[in-house]
Amino acid sequence: MDTFRVLVIVRAIIVLGNMKKDDIKEVLKRVESGNCTPEEEKIAKRWLFQLNNDKEIDLTEKQLNAASAKMWAAIRRGSRVERRYAGMTLWPRIAIAALTLLFIGAGFFYFRNQTHNQVTVALNDIEPGKQGATLTLADGKKIRLADVLNGKLVEQGGVIIRKAADGQLVYELSGSGTGTQQINTISTANAETYQVKLPDGSMVWLNAASSLTYSPALTEDGIRKVKLLGEAYFEVAKDKLHPFIVQTKGQDIQVLGTHFNVNAYANEPALVTTLLEGAVKITAGSVKKLLKPGEQSVNADGVIDISEANVDKAMDWKNDEFYVNHVNFKTAMRKIARWYNVEIVYNSSVPDDMEIGGWVSRNEKLSSVLHSIESAGIVHFKVEGRKIYISK
Repeated sequence: MDTFRVLVIVRAIIVLGNMKKDDIKEVLKRVESGNCTPEEEKIAKRWLFQLNNDKEIDLTEKQLNAASAKMWAAIRRGSRVERRYAGMTLWPRIAIAALTLLFIGAGFFYFRNQTHNQVTVALNDIEPGKQGATLTLADGKKIRLADVLNGKLVEQGGVIIRKAADGQLVYELSGSGTGTQQINTISTANAETYQVKLPDGSMVWLNAASSLTYSPALTEDGIRKVKLLGEAYFEVAKDKLHPFIVQTKGQDIQVLGTHFNVNAYANEPALVTTLLEGAVKITAGSVKKLLKPGEQSVNADGVIDISEANVDKAMDWKNDEFYVNHVNFKTAMRKIARWYNVEIVYNSSVPDDMEIGGWVSRNEKLSSVLHSIESAGIVHFKVEGRKIYISK
């Protein structure tokens, strides 16, 4: 426990009013066991967010990240399999105790007046996004996938398109798959996400405000080719005879069989490709780069930089989180705007280079997400309808 010496006052945001030390300790124990209430879970999440933004705590970023990761794993227990990344496995049983020390070991607490620092929200809170998309067929027909029953939707060019029981869109070759000249587009609006299974077995997860364009048969002139706008995660089926190409504005990504994420939103400053498994080749004009697992390419106007990837940051949306730990504040708010279908309006007091820290669940209502961010004391939010006004 010496690793986690507490030398300063720990700032804690208490959502349900002033709590006794024993109550705080019990909340942490219940979170660890997975038996916490939704309100206690929110308290723990806001503690974590505040912890990551506190500049006075004498802990390294690595220590904070490891402790936070284990707390999040406890919060998420039972909802999905824990991630396998190396950074998530440090100090297997120590992190909850470490957090207990952080909140209790100092012997006293600084409680912020919650009425002084509180998000102003309209009467109708905004729900998080959900599964939904629009399929546009070659003849221009549009199918709202959330509105149709499971089962076969259409057959075109030897390809059957159906909606599976779990809601994903599935393409199956029913014959020769000759409809290569036909083009389909599946698109998500703000506050939507969707999953597609292509005819070769490749899986694609689309983030909000994204689209994927392809032929129903997928393979054309010996190449599997799709066009992406926005963000998607790919698990490409291996096929050495038919390379898989992801086209975005400004670059092509060529793979044989691999897992990777592509962020190609038009309102982001760069194209970001993150490789989890396999290998990919990125081409931007005359520039060609190879990525290895755990690496990330950042393409800014054709200049491609390769570096070690922060996989948690790249995959946050697919893991139902907003990873905003040491992330540019306005970048983080663009993620939130897409997921909750809201407009962001900044006061001139908010700088472009400000950073925030922590993790926030994408499954919470908008007010809860904003409360967590505002708990750091950096900005103030005011929500009117679907507009978020932000000031220092």
